[in-house]
Formats: sequence, structure tokens, C-alpha cells
Amino acid sequence: MPEPSPPLPLSVWPTAQQPAARQRAGRYLPASTAHPAKMLPAIASTTIGRYSQPGELVLDPMCGIGTTLVEAAHLGRVAVGVEREPRWAQLARANLAHAATQGATGTGTVTTGDARQLLDLVDPSLHGQVALVLTSPPYGPSVHGQVNPRPGKVVKYDNRYADPGTTSHKNLTRSSDQALLSAMEQILAGCLVLLRPGGTVALTARPWRRRGLLVGLNGDRLVGRPSFFQLDRVRKARAAGLPLRVIAHEDVLVLRRPASRQALPERQS
Repeated sequence: MPEPSPPLPLSVWPTAQQPAARQRAGRYLPASTAHPAKMLPAIASTTIGRYSQPGELVLDPMCGIGTTLVEAAHLGRVAVGVEREPRWAQLARANLAHAATQGATGTGTVTTGDARQLLDLVDPSLHGQVALVLTSPPYGPSVHGQVNPRPGKVVKYDNRYADPGTTSHKNLTRSSDQALLSAMEQILAGCLVLLRPGGTVALTARPWRRRGLLVGLNGDRLVGRPSFFQLDRVRKARAAGLPLRVIAHEDVLVLRRPASRQALPERQS
């Protein structure tokens, strides 16, 4: 009988072995906790370390509180960010300034604006110069935020990308599926112009649910660590007869631009 094949290794990056709050403690300003959909610093740091070199350009067209930019600065990269909501753009700048006081050797800038007009917001001299685009598209409003248990109920807060009364209705988190996909097409088209030959685009995204956690490792076994919002969403769905499961990972989609025109695959007739 043939010998049994060795077990396949887990196709995961074990980057979330510390709680999110511990990853950010002291490294980010306390106000950063208010953003409802922050990228985990360990995921950003791992991606930047794998797909760029010190001194190279790293771009986040939807930078939020600046996680990509801060981690890039700590790794000696030159970071460029764009953020639509002024509140988060200002906080991203403050987090970059905080990183500088902690000895970060890289630099970063943040422009306030809509990433769908990316090429109008970024210096034309950067066209074809970016080594890595790392960003986290909007997940939607259902699985993020903070909770405050009170007698008989749980109150959600800090679970909106934009404050009520602002132009939050134009934020992509409140868009239809088709509008979101169309916007991402526009944003990625702009990123392609900025990306250098051989450059990389990395998108972190949770599995998409039309009806809208990361895991730890215990030896070689995955251990789920769902948030309150994830558990609440799944429990309500199951009570309504929809057999959802708790999301137990963060997808990282990695795309690479060909190094040259000759590197493109030949068209098959």
C-alpha cells in the first residue's frame, strides 16, 4: 500500500495571536478604537514585510485610521494614504506623527478625498512607482463596532464609518452591492496606474455575505475568536432559519502586476 501523504500545512498567516487591543496598545492613539473596521496591525505588518522593501512606496487608498501607513512607517517604507472621511484622515495623520515619536524610520502622508478619484488626489510623480497597495475594502455595518451591556439590552456604539448628519449616505458601506463593486473597480483601476511593474496589490476582506474573527493557532489547530457582533449576527440568522456559521478568518487576496509586457500570458486562439 502506498504511504499516506503528509498533512497539508495550514494556508494561514498566524498573525492574530494577540488580541487587537493589545496589538494597538501604545502604538496607536486611544481615539483609534472608535473606527468600526480597523485592519489588524499584525496583518498589515506581515503583508508589508513580505511584499515590499525598506524605502519603497506603500499605498492605502482607503486608509481609515492609518494602520497600513503606521506599520509601513515602522518598517522604513514611504507610505501614502487616501481617506474619504475627514475624521479618520486626521486621525491617520496623528497616528503617523505618533509613530515618528516612537522611532519609526519611514514617512507617511494622508490626503482627504474619495479613492474613486485616486489619480486626481495623488501626486502624478508617483505613477508607476508604488511597490505595494494594501487596503481593506468596506465590510458593511453589521459586524463592527463596540458594545456596552446594559440591563436587558446591549447598546452598540462606534459602529459607523461616518457620523449621522454628515455625507455618510455617500460612504461605500451604505452602497448597494453593485455600487460597491463598481467603486472597487474604479479604485483598483487607479491603483494599477500607480503600481510599478512587478508590484503587488493585497486586499484584506472577510467572506462576503449577501445577507449580511479572526482565529488563533493552538498547535496545528485553528481556534475561533469571534467578536460579539459576529456571534450576534450568526445567532439571529440561525433563529430565522438561515444556517450561517461564524466567520473564522480574514481573507488576504494577493495580486501581482506583471514585471513587463512580455510577462503577460499569451492569448489563446
